[in-house]
Amino acid sequence: MRPLRVMHAITMLELGGAQRNTLDTVASLDRREFAVALTCASQGELLPEARALADVELFELPHLRREVRPLADMRALSELRRAMRRFRPEVVHTHCSKAGILGRLAARREGVPVVIHSIHGFGFGPHQPSLVRFAFLTAERLASRWTTTFVAVSRRNLEEGVRLGLFPASRARVIRSGVDLASFASHRGGNALRRELGIPVDAPLVVQIACFKAQKAPERFVEVAARLASGFPAAHFLLVGDGALRRRLERLRREHGLEGRLHLPGWRRDVPAIYDAATVVTLTSRFEGLPRVLVEALAAGVPVVAMAVDGVNEVVRDRENGFLVPPDDVAGVAERVGEILRDGALRSRLSAQALEGLQEFGREAMVRQQEELYRELACQAGLR
Repeated sequence: MRPLRVMHAITMLELGGAQRNTLDTVASLDRREFAVALTCASQGELLPEARALADVELFELPHLRREVRPLADMRALSELRRAMRRFRPEVVHTHCSKAGILGRLAARREGVPVVIHSIHGFGFGPHQPSLVRFAFLTAERLASRWTTTFVAVSRRNLEEGVRLGLFPASRARVIRSGVDLASFASHRGGNALRRELGIPVDAPLVVQIACFKAQKAPERFVEVAARLASGFPAAHFLLVGDGALRRRLERLRREHGLEGRLHLPGWRRDVPAIYDAATVVTLTSRFEGLPRVLVEALAAGVPVVAMAVDGVNEVVRDRENGFLVPPDDVAGVAERVGEILRDGALRSRLSAQALEGLQEFGREAMVRQQEELYRELACQAGLR
């Protein structure tokens, strides 16, 4: 039997959970059963990794961008359609808002039998102006008509999609965003990272890894650091990432007098070494799908403190492997981090329980479930 032809479409291969999820999937699908293609923007930090996948047909689209640009978006739609005509997919699997809308429209116009859309958190929310949020929600409801099945990375996202009227529960399922758990369980390199960044080997280190954009609210991490700095004079704070808010974060660091203690090294690829160096990991996001950084930290045995938004509650078990605090409660994050820094016994107990229940977030489980979904939908569409 010939392989089923599957095309994934994502907006940009930047450093993020949805992007890592997509790359891991296209790299790991069983080539005896699936022929694989990937379409994405012609820029992004992970693009070289996609280019290195010799058995994945890659389509780089010069006009596909995250921002709404009507003329460029129409050109991107044409580029997506041309890619589909060339690859002739039987299954199109889209990710992220822009590629999700345009990819599903292109698949409909090209007559693709099976169309799947993954929800890695919604691209709209209460942080946006009401008219912008309404426009995004309207576009998603329209694209829902062209979608065979939805995949949510968290139960909370699935429930929210049903509540918003995007799809009935019968057309959606949860498949976790999978992580290579073993690579974090055997982490090394923390001391070398500390030496490189000028952080004393014995200093408590609070870490957050996030894109510098509004969704992730990295300015809250700076406030957490400012609240903890005087009570923990030996502590250092590491905010790994980059993006549009960098200048604001640098300004806030100066205003709080945190130069030399709050480190902003940009994006780094040695993520296991970051967790090896960390005492506690935080997450201050306004909304999430399923936060892979928390799964990675727990796989490395590092306690976490996170705001309880969306899929966070499905990863963190409050007071067992970390702490959950209410959304927007910066003071609560600082308080809980302080407890972990003060109490070595608490830190050890949380660390010892970090690995419990993580297997459902493994990369192998994610790929296996997606393969099963493709087989099932192909049969329903008469392709097999």
